[in-house]
Amino acid sequence: MGVRGRRSLGRQFGWLWAAYGVSAFGTRLAFDAFPLIAVLVLHTGSAAVSLLAAAGLAVGAAVAVPLGPWVEFRRKRPVMIAMDLARCAALLTVPVAYALGLLSFVQLLVVSVVVAAADITFNAAGGACLKALVRPADLLVANSRFESTNWTATVLGPPLGGAAIGLFGPVLTVLADAVSYLLSAVGIRAIGGKEPRPVRTGAPRLRAGDLLEGWRYLLTHPVLRPLFFNTILVNGLIMATSPLLAVLLLGRLGFAPWQYGLAFAVPCVGGLIGARLAPRLVARFGQHKVLYTAGTLRACWSLGLVLVRPGTAGLVLVMIVELGLITCMGVFTPVFATYRLDRTPPDRITRTLSAWSVTSKATTAALTGLWGVLAALTGPRTAIAVAGLLLLVSPLLLPRHAHAPRHEREVAGSHL
Repeated sequence: MGVRGRRSLGRQFGWLWAAYGVSAFGTRLAFDAFPLIAVLVLHTGSAAVSLLAAAGLAVGAAVAVPLGPWVEFRRKRPVMIAMDLARCAALLTVPVAYALGLLSFVQLLVVSVVVAAADITFNAAGGACLKALVRPADLLVANSRFESTNWTATVLGPPLGGAAIGLFGPVLTVLADAVSYLLSAVGIRAIGGKEPRPVRTGAPRLRAGDLLEGWRYLLTHPVLRPLFFNTILVNGLIMATSPLLAVLLLGRLGFAPWQYGLAFAVPCVGGLIGARLAPRLVARFGQHKVLYTAGTLRACWSLGLVLVRPGTAGLVLVMIVELGLITCMGVFTPVFATYRLDRTPPDRITRTLSAWSVTSKATTAALTGLWGVLAALTGPRTAIAVAGLLLLVSPLLLPRHAHAPRHEREVAGSHL
């Protein structure tokens, strides 16, 4: 596996990887640009900023629901290029409106919705594209490279973006993000080769029932169903406590902004390490054992944040907890992504991934709002503790037994 992890997966995958990398760096560079624009340029309050984050996720997820079935039986690369161009065009309206003195909160909200819906559709089509470009045996290596790129962008992007915001203002980073999507579209176009048109199964035209096909497949699949509930719950609880942790550290405990940034930037190295280790761990221990172990361990760290105190000791504690959490996530995510693709047939990939992403974003928005109310009633530390306790029971939702994917069963059968 070590040799396979270093070898080329082909020119076409290289362009797909490059497209993913440039858009990931652009997104991380513009991290938190919209809330900063809302506060610094439009002078909105905290309620409006929360609305911007939650509504963008929730409405964007709702808009993306009919797009999954529509994309399923179309060539994926043209769809991905269209979603990149849509995100680029939407984001470009922000610096243009700012230059003309016409920027408004409503415009930020609309752009957030467009970008969220395009994100879901692009990622769903991208999963199908990846499965078509890469051999089943190489899917884990490919997903590990994506995950490594994501964590590298997370380490480098926000500090560079923060410096750019300090020098030039938040609008410039939005422009950089827009350009990154344009470059991503160029990269996908450069993949080349002829992409076959998917053969339509079922009814010749899109029906209302097709909108629910992704959820129907997930909820009836014996392995994907528990994994679906597990990842939705874990991701939602981690994201819901993120703003509460900011309130606790920056407000109640008096951490400086640079300390807060350092506490979360440095541990992201663990994500890069975990992603690089994932193929080797799977080669040694097996896919299901790594998935179950990493999935269990990633749920054990967040409760430790309840113990954070002011000063250097508190900063070190946050970094240790985040390093453990992110390292486990770095191992889990590429194995999980491969596990999911392996067990989803080609004619359901886009609808399944779209349903998964829509549910994840909607759940995160709902839990973020709910935990905000809980923190207002009990305090941020108590709310973080409740989330940590719920995370401890989330491994009960992981699939308990290994089930070989279809392509592995077919290979095994061919050797009998």
